[in-house]
Amino acid sequence: MYCFRVDPEHASANGRKSSQRPRTSHREVADVLRTRITSGVLRPGQRLPTQAELADEFGVERAAVRQALSILRSERLLADVSRGRPATVAPGSGPDRDGGGPAAPPRPTMVGLAPRVADAFAAPHVEIDALCLTSVSLTLAVGEPLRQIHAGLLKPAKIDVRLLLPGRNIELAFPAPAGVPDGGLLHRSWLAQRNAQGQVLRNNLLALRTTHGIDVHVSFRALPFTPPVKLYLLNRAEALFAYYTLTRREREIEHEHLTLYDSDGTRSMLFGFGQGAGRRDSTFVEQSRLWFDALWGTISSELVLTP
Repeated sequence: MYCFRVDPEHASANGRKSSQRPRTSHREVADVLRTRITSGVLRPGQRLPTQAELADEFGVERAAVRQALSILRSERLLADVSRGRPATVAPGSGPDRDGGGPAAPPRPTMVGLAPRVADAFAAPHVEIDALCLTSVSLTLAVGEPLRQIHAGLLKPAKIDVRLLLPGRNIELAFPAPAGVPDGGLLHRSWLAQRNAQGQVLRNNLLALRTTHGIDVHVSFRALPFTPPVKLYLLNRAEALFAYYTLTRREREIEHEHLTLYDSDGTRSMLFGFGQGAGRRDSTFVEQSRLWFDALWGTISSELVLTP
């Protein structure tokens, strides 16, 4: 997972050349452009910089840019992707789509979470609670708010983040081998990802104490079970909910070819509920907060992000 910072002065939407060009992959380029689209930096109908300008901005080859644009086109965020002209942001791709808030239609976590987290960081006191298998989606989603804080565009006074993740010693329901036991290989791979993503998220947020004097607290607790769903609570006023849908897939881990049951959490469809959006939504948010707080204060235990 990437952990670079791009100064907005050198990473503008209009494709100006950058004096700082972090090396990154095509997926990371797609992540940054996706956030610009879903947060409204790039608006529906607006042309992106040329592929050459994007390659220069991100310090990558044009082939990587083409791959990134292809990903965004498959997510229906871009139109007119070709070698001959710049891509155009697809209609209905920005934050104004169906209001852009929690009442918007469900979207994949990778697309839907980032703009909601960015909005949450506009509050003086940011509160984020998350229950998930790993923190990979949340780690990606906080990237844009962090860039805006470093650029002086956002300045929350306090940030509190709590995460509930599966404990290291439980037998995971998924990812799990589909047939022949793997000798714990899948569990070790998942644990390494859980720890690495959690450390990146924690370190990036805690760094704001030193750089900007923000009161930041990041806490982790371990669950004694594999969560079948993911939940994000934003500023105690919004709940984002998604199912982990399992599929059978092939994967290579440590040069071992495995058949397993797993879910791609970044693609899980995220449903939003907000306080003030009707009695049903408000009740869902309140009950989700009570459920999270109950897990946090009862059957969860201390979680240490170590191998």
